[in-house]
Formats: sequence, C-alpha cells, structure tokens
Amino acid sequence: MSNVAIITARGGSKRIPRKNIKLFLGKPMLQYSIEAALQTGIFDEVMVSTEDEEIAQIARKAGAVVPFYRTEKTANDYATTADVVQEVLETYEQQGKHFDYACCIYPTAPFITSDRLTEGMELLEKNCADTAMPVVQFSFPPQRCVVKSGAYITPKWPECMPMRSQDLEPYYHDAGQFYWLAVRAFMEQKKIVMEKTVPIILSEMEVQDIDTEEDWAMAELKMKMLRHL
Repeated sequence: MSNVAIITARGGSKRIPRKNIKLFLGKPMLQYSIEAALQTGIFDEVMVSTEDEEIAQIARKAGAVVPFYRTEKTANDYATTADVVQEVLETYEQQGKHFDYACCIYPTAPFITSDRLTEGMELLEKNCADTAMPVVQFSFPPQRCVVKSGAYITPKWPECMPMRSQDLEPYYHDAGQFYWLAVRAFMEQKKIVMEKTVPIILSEMEVQDIDTEEDWAMAELKMKMLRHL
C-alpha cells in the first residue's frame, strides 16, 4: 500500500493575496499542512502542487517535494480540486509511480493535525470507503432558516420553527481541510466526494474558513486558544 499527500497550493489567491504563504502566527500558512502530513509517517511522498516558484521554494524548505509544476489548465480560477488531483496522479503514473491512496490537503487549513490525517486513513480502510473527509456540524439548525420575501422574512420550513434544536436532525458541512481518496475509485468517478464517503467529525474549534482578514484574525485567535488547552 502506498500513499501520497497532495497539497494544492495555487499562487493566485484573490481575497487574501498570497494567502498560501502569508505568515500565520509566525510561519507560512502552507507549512502547517506540510508539517502535519510529514508527522504522520504514513505517506510515501508529501508533494505540493503549484505553478508558483516562491510557493515551491517555501514548500521544499518545509520538507515537501515539488516534482513537477501545474499546467496552465489547472492553474486558473476555474480548475476544481478534482482536476488538480487527477492531473497529479496521471503525471505520477506517466513517471511510473502508482499510489493506492491519495490525501488531498488544502494549504490554508492550519488546524489540520497528524492525528486527524491518520484517523482519516484508518476510517477509509476500515469502511472500504472511496473518500474520508472532515465535516463539522452547522452551529445553527439550517431547518430553522428564514428567507426574504419582499420586505419581510418567512420561515423556509415553518414546521421546524417550533421544534427544539436537539430534536432536529444534525446537519454537517465540509470542513474544507483534506480528503482521503481511494485512487482507483477516484480515477473512475473523477470527483472528490464519492459514492462511499465516510465522515471525520470535527468540533467548531478545529475549523475556520479563512477568506477575509476577519476570518484570519479569528483563526489565529482559535489557534492560540487551542495551544493553551
């Protein structure tokens, strides 16, 4: 069994320029993902997929490899995560390297830990799954959302409004951190969330979207709190 960590670090971040390598509590954001992957000891290769030379240099310094660069096709704003992973795996195959499992890791998820990555691998194998991915429960029940109708708001699902939160089915969303993939299934289905997907359930303290400067500040605050737990 062979595993590859594919860290997807494109250079064209728009909302927070150079987000992948901006310093987060003293180190490039990308470095957190690389270190977590290396610390697991379960990857035959920890690689960074990028088209950006500065990102590549930082990745190599942190211990990852950049064996080839992204093509123009996967370096634009419209390429999906699945497109990037497919290109990486196909390029490795052309070089005579085959992997049984791939873990696609985002470069802007500093809360990733080696323990969670290892847990994902174990869940994937134990359940004979195609994908294992971290999810987090919505903090407010989506069933009690409201929609705007003219000048007023109305419940989307009126029957749910009087119900207690604990009586509503928990809903989860993608934590946006990493995806363990069975390579054979991925090359057949060509998507990240495949037919047999198992969840790795995270707490809200382990998750933070980082799309704005406010998000960034919140993420640093959460990280400081976690370090003192």
